[in-house]
Amino acid sequence: MPDLPELVDVHHVDTGMESQTQQPSVQEPFLGFFRGDVHSELAGYRERRPVAPLRLPDGRTGWLLTRYDDVREALADPRLVKDGLLSPLGFRPQLPPDIYAATARNMLTVDPPDHTRLRRLLQGAFTARRIEGLTPAITATADQLIDDLATPGPHDLIEEFALPLPITVISELLGVPADDRGSFMESANVIVSGPSRFHELPGAMTGMIGYIRDLVATKRRQPGDDLTSALIAERDSGDRLTEDELVSTVYLLLLAGYDTTANLIGNAAWLLLDDRARWDEVRADPDRLRQAIEEALRYESPVQLGTHRLAVEDVTYGDQVIPAGSTVLLSILAAHRDGSQYAEPGAFEPARERSPHLAFGHGIHHCLGAPLARLEARVALTTLVSRMPELRLVDGFTPRWRASALMHGLEDVLVTSS
Repeated sequence: MPDLPELVDVHHVDTGMESQTQQPSVQEPFLGFFRGDVHSELAGYRERRPVAPLRLPDGRTGWLLTRYDDVREALADPRLVKDGLLSPLGFRPQLPPDIYAATARNMLTVDPPDHTRLRRLLQGAFTARRIEGLTPAITATADQLIDDLATPGPHDLIEEFALPLPITVISELLGVPADDRGSFMESANVIVSGPSRFHELPGAMTGMIGYIRDLVATKRRQPGDDLTSALIAERDSGDRLTEDELVSTVYLLLLAGYDTTANLIGNAAWLLLDDRARWDEVRADPDRLRQAIEEALRYESPVQLGTHRLAVEDVTYGDQVIPAGSTVLLSILAAHRDGSQYAEPGAFEPARERSPHLAFGHGIHHCLGAPLARLEARVALTTLVSRMPELRLVDGFTPRWRASALMHGLEDVLVTSS
C-alpha cells in the first residue's frame, strides 16, 4: 500500500471566513486524480487517514473523505454547500466574469432555493415515462453503431460505441445539430479533465459557452421540439430562470449527459469482457444485465470525486474537525470499496444481490439523469451481447484510466470479434 503524502507544519490557511482553526497542509498539491493504482492509493487514505488534508492547486487546503458512511452523509449535509465555492472543482481558472457566471449557475452548483427551482424546471423532461419512451431511438442508435463495430479488425469500444451513443442521445434531447457534436466534445473533454489540462481550461470553457450561446440564439429564432427550446420558453415567457442559468443548465446537461454514461458503458463492457464467464452469463440471460450494471456502478464508478463542497461552519467527520471555509472532497471510488459497507468490496460480482452505491450521488443533488444513464447502459450492453456474442478483448489489452478531476473512465477498450 503506498505511503500517504507527507504532512508538514501545521499552520492556519486563510479561507476568508471567521474560523481560526489550525490546519495541517501537505507537500504535494492534490490535483483531483491519481496516476497509479487508484484503488490502492485511495485504500491508503481510507484505512490510515479517512479524513485527510490535501493541498489544492490554488494553495488552499481541502479535506478528502474516503469512508462510505462519511461520503454518504456529506453528500446530503446542508452544512456543506455549493454556493460560494470558487468552482465545483475547488479551483477557478482565469475566466472573464461573464463566462464564469455562465458555467456556475446550474442545479449542480447552487443550493436551495435556487437549486429547487432549477431542478423542478427539468424534472418533466426526465420522468420515468419520458425516459422509457426514448428506448426505440436509443436502440436504433446502438444498432447503427454496432454495424460499424462488427467489421473485421480491432476496434476501440470507447471511441466507436460508448462515446457516440450518449453523445447522440443528449444532443438530440437538447437539439444540438449532428455536425456540431465533434466540436463541443473537444471542449468537454478538456473541462472534465480539470487540473490535468489546467492551461487549456480557459479556452475550452470560453469556447463551450460561446457555442451554447449561439445555440440558444438559433433556437430563439427557430424553436424546435427539444429541451433547449423548452428552457428558452421558460426564460422568455415565464422568467423562471436568468439568462446565465439558462446557458449554465445547457452547459451542465451537455457535460453530464454524455461523459458519465460513456464511462459507465465502457467500464461495464470491459468488466464483463475481462472474464468470458461473465460475458457468457449475461449473454445467456440478458435480465442479469440490470444487476451487472449496478455492480459496475459500484466497482468502477463513472465518477471518481463528487463535485466539491464548502463547509459553512466547522463540521466533524470521524474524529476530525473540518474548519469552516474549507473545501471538502468526496471520494466516490473509495467509498465503494469500503469493507464496512460491502462484503469482499474488491471483487466484481455481477450477480451481487445488494449493491447500494453513490455513483449518482445522494440527497438533493442526486443525479436527475440517472434513469436515462441506466437505460442507455442497458440498451448498449444488450445490443453488444446479442449482436456480437463472440466479442472479446484484443490479446494483451491493458486498461488505462483517464486522468480526470471528476470522472473515472477508460482511455480505450480494444476489442475484436474476428
